[in-house]
Amino acid sequence: MAFKIAERIESLEERLKQLKAKQQRIESRRRHLESRQARRADTRRKILVGAVVLAKVEQGVLEKSVLRGWLDGALERADDRALFGLNASRS
Repeated sequence: MAFKIAERIESLEERLKQLKAKQQRIESRRRHLESRQARRADTRRKILVGAVVLAKVEQGVLEKSVLRGWLDGALERADDRALFGLNASRS
């Protein structure tokens, strides 16, 4: 009888170990999905803000020189600066 109890405990401990591993995988996937959703939302916000700013420049509400000044002060990477016709090095 003691052997069967020990065997049952061992079986339950193995099952518990498997369930904990499954729970960790589920939690890891949930965190990954939340992180991905947050990055997507951040990217979407940036796109929308950029679209509004560009529309305001086109409408004449915001001076193009102001936008260029913002970009010149903020962009560091040469390929980013090239997108907006800025010198490769910051001025």
